[in-house]
Amino acid sequence: MISGTNDIAAPPVLFDVHRNGRTIPAVASGPKNGNLFILDRTTGKPIFGVEERRVPQSDVAGERTSPTQPFPLAPRPLVPQTLSADSLSGATPEDRQWCREEIARLRNDGVFAPPSLRGSVVVPGNIGGMSWSGAAFDPPHHLLIVPVNNLAAEVRLIPRADYDHERETAGRSLNGDWEFAAQAGTPYGMARRFLRSPGGYPCSPPPWGTLNAIDADIAEVKWTVPIGQMPGAPPGLGSFSLGGPIVTAGGLIFMAGTLDPALRAFDVTSGEELWKGALPTSARATPMTFRGPNGKQYLVIS
Repeated sequence: MISGTNDIAAPPVLFDVHRNGRTIPAVASGPKNGNLFILDRTTGKPIFGVEERRVPQSDVAGERTSPTQPFPLAPRPLVPQTLSADSLSGATPEDRQWCREEIARLRNDGVFAPPSLRGSVVVPGNIGGMSWSGAAFDPPHHLLIVPVNNLAAEVRLIPRADYDHERETAGRSLNGDWEFAAQAGTPYGMARRFLRSPGGYPCSPPPWGTLNAIDADIAEVKWTVPIGQMPGAPPGLGSFSLGGPIVTAGGLIFMAGTLDPALRAFDVTSGEELWKGALPTSARATPMTFRGPNGKQYLVIS
């Protein structure tokens, strides 16, 4: 069984790392857990180091999980990988109390916590971490531009004998929007949901989506800015996103994919939002740009 924060949904990005007088052909790949691995693409070896660390183990009878998982030494994780009762979000005290009580009854061991029968906090949740549409690279400034999401989830295993009943009565017996998977051929079905308070805000503290610039030559985060806006939330808290960025030769980052229907431009050196264009709906895609026969540059998105 693989935790929802462990799989790699985003495509890799190719670039060069300039280090100790050498130019190293590199590849960066980020799984949903918010770690970013930067490897020599000719040898597969980590450029900035990777170490094995002990991780939480399964408490499900008969299931064995790896005692360790690889963690890059740099850059740092791009999203929170734990969720504490002291950091919970919510529009009202009642919302925060709801989040606190929900999380208190779950297994909450941080990143790589396996699914359990009592329910496990999965942080970051099953949309990441790393945005599925991947990263961009700006050669003039040697910057990797990486969007990430910060939205914790709950995952519960359901014994096979109870699965159909749980699924049929989910609307009455379980609070929230649940997604079910039968996991045919195994002893357990699965139910999961994002941890959101009754008011609709995520229990995870904001920002819920950020855009990050990483200096590829030293694997350090240069800037982080919230991106987008969740419906009904104040500005500056960010939105989770399902679209990727592009970087143009003029030093602009273009990105959409957030819940609010907008296409944005950012300064690649600072992350400052320079422009926002309204869209008829949220664009769950990565933009592209081209020069038309009239010499003008165009920006398009699906």
